[in-house]
Amino acid sequence: QVQLVESGGGLVQAGGSLRLSCAASGRAFNYVMGWFRQAPGKERELVAGISSGGSTYYADPVKGRFTISRDNAKNTVYLQMNSLNSEDTAVYYCAAKWGYVVKITTPNYWGQGTQVTVSS
Repeated sequence: QVQLVESGGGLVQAGGSLRLSCAASGRAFNYVMGWFRQAPGKERELVAGISSGGSTYYADPVKGRFTISRDNAKNTVYLQMNSLNSEDTAVYYCAAKWGYVVKITTPNYWGQGTQVTVSS
C-alpha cells in the first residue's frame, strides 16, 4: 500500500513557476509515479510520469515547460512547472502505478489533489 500526499499548489501569474511535491508513504519500489490533472469541464489527463530508474514521459502540452523528477531516498516525486499559462489551471493529482511503463494508464494509488490556478 502506498499513500500519496501532494503539496505546492497555489495561485500564480501567467509565465510564472510552481513546484509540486508528492510524498509517498509505504514502499514504492518499482512503482512508476506521476502527475495527472483535471481542469473544469475536462477529463483527467496524464501530465508526466517517471519510473524508479528515471525514465520519463510528458504530455505534449507540457513538453519543454514541465520537468518531473524523483528522489528515491526521500520517496518523493516533484513536478517543476515553468512558463505557466491559463491552460495549466487544474487540480493536479499525484499517482502511482505498479511497474515500469511511464505513460501511466490506470493508477493503483491517487493523492488527494492540489489546486493550481494560473491567472492571466
